[in-house]
Amino acid sequence: MFWKFDLNTTSHVDKLLEKEDVTLLELMDEDDLLQECKAQNQRLLDFLCQAQCMEQLVQLITQKPPEDMEEKVRFKYPNIACELLTCDVPQINDKLGEDEHLLNILYDFLRQEPPLNPLLASFFSKTIGNLIARKTEQVIGFLRKKEQFLTLVLDHIGTSAMMDLLLRLISCVEPAPLRQEVLNWLNEERLIQRLIDLIHCSQDEDRQSNASQTLCDLIRLSRDQCNQMQEILETDPLLVTLESQQCVEQLLHNMFDGEQTDSCVVSGTQILLTLLETRRSSTDPLLDALPQGFERQGPAVSSSILQGIESRLKDFHHLLQHPPKKESILTTIGILEEPLGNARLHTTRLIAALLHANTPSVNQELCRLGTMDLLLDLFFRYTWNNFLHVQVELCIAAILSHSLQEGRNASIVEERKTEEPLNGNTEECEKSVPEQEDLMITHLFQKCCLVQRILDAWDTNDKIQAAGGMRRGNMGHLTRIANAVVQNMEKGPMQAQISDIITELPEDCKGRWETFVEENPD
Repeated sequence: MFWKFDLNTTSHVDKLLEKEDVTLLELMDEDDLLQECKAQNQRLLDFLCQAQCMEQLVQLITQKPPEDMEEKVRFKYPNIACELLTCDVPQINDKLGEDEHLLNILYDFLRQEPPLNPLLASFFSKTIGNLIARKTEQVIGFLRKKEQFLTLVLDHIGTSAMMDLLLRLISCVEPAPLRQEVLNWLNEERLIQRLIDLIHCSQDEDRQSNASQTLCDLIRLSRDQCNQMQEILETDPLLVTLESQQCVEQLLHNMFDGEQTDSCVVSGTQILLTLLETRRSSTDPLLDALPQGFERQGPAVSSSILQGIESRLKDFHHLLQHPPKKESILTTIGILEEPLGNARLHTTRLIAALLHANTPSVNQELCRLGTMDLLLDLFFRYTWNNFLHVQVELCIAAILSHSLQEGRNASIVEERKTEEPLNGNTEECEKSVPEQEDLMITHLFQKCCLVQRILDAWDTNDKIQAAGGMRRGNMGHLTRIANAVVQNMEKGPMQAQISDIITELPEDCKGRWETFVEENPD
């Protein structure tokens, strides 16, 4: 039976290549074409690397196929062409990366009016990205000669593939000296400032969102690379620019000085949250699950970032009171006349991250504005918005744990000690410096009346349930907040101060709290 099997290993591709008039499209109809290419079938590579074939492949990924083609096959050939051009075969990389005519055909794809076809844009981005990684010097040299390159990419930033292209320029260039050259070039071209300019109410939402995501990814990429290459003495100029007070202030100016829109506030706040996100990646999934903007014993947040945000805290506070107008929505529990909105939710996330950073001047400004009081108002008003409840709970947890970072406040005390003492008495001067943790704890329990609010909300919920109503949606988070207060009274870093505040509550309130704790031991 042995001789009944066909042991001829010649592929269909090889058979086609024996034809004198074989066309590229005929080959692209073969299922094993890509496999043969990756296996570096020399006869096939010689055919593909002919000038007319390479030009046809590049045109396939940069020119829209005819509209009258059947939809299911319309992008078949562009997709195969992209796979061939990016299959990481040196002969194809060399031919494409060293031929300026082919690179110009690729580049001309950016000259189209937006919006780009998203599928073709992804093919284009993948092809250029592969060349940046494999033919780095040639392609970077080519792009740097194109004065309009960044302008054209940013014109199309509403197409997500352009984000990928920018990030490849930052992350895929080796060796380190060439990467530094690219970073300096992008910084000289004011890439960061131009992306920030796109986060503005005058831009459409896709452009704002993609510009924001690009900056967030850039921050994380740059910080990761700085951590991995600590022996490199040169700083990342893009990261330095992004973390500067001037850029933070420009971003906040775009968000607040003019028409305030949900998309602009959300896009801008996402960048601020990423700037405040200083923890390094961890192998522990529980640590990696910490909310954005939080860290575990990581480096301190740059003071320039905090100073830039601090001056606009009043605008975030005003936004919580007067958010961009939203239409009422129908929910499973009825009509919500004034939805919380994404802008207010992101603002709450930012406040939680700032409280966790525990910066004395920021804490003081939040107390002066009464922002925590306002957040508690929203917590009890939007009883079914668990996204909000999580953030308010995080705010309270951050305040209760402030003394874990007492070193920062100690430095403030030391700075004040060096100033002229009151009446020449150094000891009296030290006493005059308020501890910032004390300020926030006092504000939370006395000005915001946290204990009274917990008790009142609990009583209200009991009455609702006793009358046959539903348990309020924020009660689980309220229980955890109450537990956190009890735990910090017993053994927390601010145990003494919290205990004193509870002791000084009005008698009726103190009695209610003691009964509440006894009846709800968990």
